[in-house]
Amino acid sequence: MREKPDNHNMAKKREEAGDSIQENILGVLETLFRYKKAILYTCGAAAVISIVVSLLLPVYYKSTSVFYAASTDLASPERIFGNVNAAIEYYGQPEDIDRVITIAESNEVTDYMIDRFDLYDRYDIDTTSARAPYYVRLAYFDLYDLSQTKYDAIQLSVEDEDPKVAAEMANAARNKTAEILVRLIKESQDQTLSAYRTSIEEGEKNVIVINDSLQRTRNRFKVYNTVSQSEGISNALQKARSKLLMNEIELEEMQKQGNVPRDTIRRRNAIIAGTRYQIDELNKDLDLFNQGMAQVDYLTTLQEETSQQLSEDKQLYKNYLAAYNSTFPTLHVVENARPPIIKSRPIRWLIVVASVIIAFILSIFAVLLFDQYKDIDWKKIVNAR
Repeated sequence: MREKPDNHNMAKKREEAGDSIQENILGVLETLFRYKKAILYTCGAAAVISIVVSLLLPVYYKSTSVFYAASTDLASPERIFGNVNAAIEYYGQPEDIDRVITIAESNEVTDYMIDRFDLYDRYDIDTTSARAPYYVRLAYFDLYDLSQTKYDAIQLSVEDEDPKVAAEMANAARNKTAEILVRLIKESQDQTLSAYRTSIEEGEKNVIVINDSLQRTRNRFKVYNTVSQSEGISNALQKARSKLLMNEIELEEMQKQGNVPRDTIRRRNAIIAGTRYQIDELNKDLDLFNQGMAQVDYLTTLQEETSQQLSEDKQLYKNYLAAYNSTFPTLHVVENARPPIIKSRPIRWLIVVASVIIAFILSIFAVLLFDQYKDIDWKKIVNAR
C-alpha cells in the first residue's frame, strides 16, 4: 500500500524555510543599515562628480533636414515626352531611397564636408598623424546621422557645438547629395547621347552608301519605278506587237491586190521593220528590267528602313539632349535644416540620476560582499604557498 504523506512534517519544513528566508532578508537589511553612511557618502560623491563632469561636457545642437527621394522618371526622356504609356512617378521607390542614403554616406560627400567645414581643425585632430583621415571620419559620423521615417522620408541630422554650423552642415550634406545624384544621371544620359551620336553617324553613312548603290543599280538596269515602269513596258510591248501584227496583215492584203504602189508597200515594210526593232528593244528593256527589279526593290526597302531608323534615332537624340539640358529634382525637400534653439545633449539631469543609481547599486553589492568576507584572513590566503 502507498504511504500517506506526512502533512505535519511538510508544513514544518515550509515554516522553517520561510523563517530562513526572513532571517536572510533581515540580515541583508541589517547590514545595509549598518553601512548606510558609506552608501550615502558614495551616492553623494557620485552625484557631485557626475554634476561636475556633466557641466564640463561640451554642449551639442542637432539640426535636421527632411526630404524625399525623387523618382528617376523625372529625368527620363521616355516619360517626359510620353513614349511610355504609364504615369510619371514623382516620388522615389525603395531603390531610389537606398541610392540617396548610399550617396549621402559616400566618401565623396564626406570629403566635401571635411574640406568645406575644415573638420580637422573643428574636431581638433592632428593632421600630422597617419591615422588623421580615419579619426576625422570617425568623429564626423559620430555627429552625422541618416535615417528613414515610417513615411519613407529621409532625415539627415548633424550635431555641432554651434547651432548655425549644424544647420549649415546638414543643408550642405543634403545639397551635395542632390548634386551627385544629378551628376550621375547626367553621366548616364551623356553615355546614351554618345551612343545615339555614333548610331546617327553610322546611319548617315549607311544611307549615303545605300543611295549610291541604288542609283548605280537604277542606272545600270534602267529601273526607276518598279510598278509604273513594269506596267509601261508591258503595255508598250503589247501595243508594238499589235501594231506589228496589223501592219503584217495589211501588207499581205496589199501584196494580194497587186495594184498597190511600190512606195506604199515600201513604207509599210519600213513600218514593220521599225516595229520589230521596237519590239526587240522593248524585250531587251524588259529583260534588263526583270534582272534589276529585285535588286532595286531590296535596296529601296533597305533605304526606307535605314532612313526611318535614322529619323527615329535623331528624334530620340533630340529628346535625350532636351532632357540632358533640362533641370530636374533628385530630392523633394520637405524641411530645410535650421539652427536649433534647444541643445540635443548632454542631458545633465539624466547623467546625474543614472550615476547616482549606478553608484547606489554598486555600493550595495560592495557592502554585502565586504560584510560576507570581512572575517577572512586575506593575508594568510595571499601568503599561502
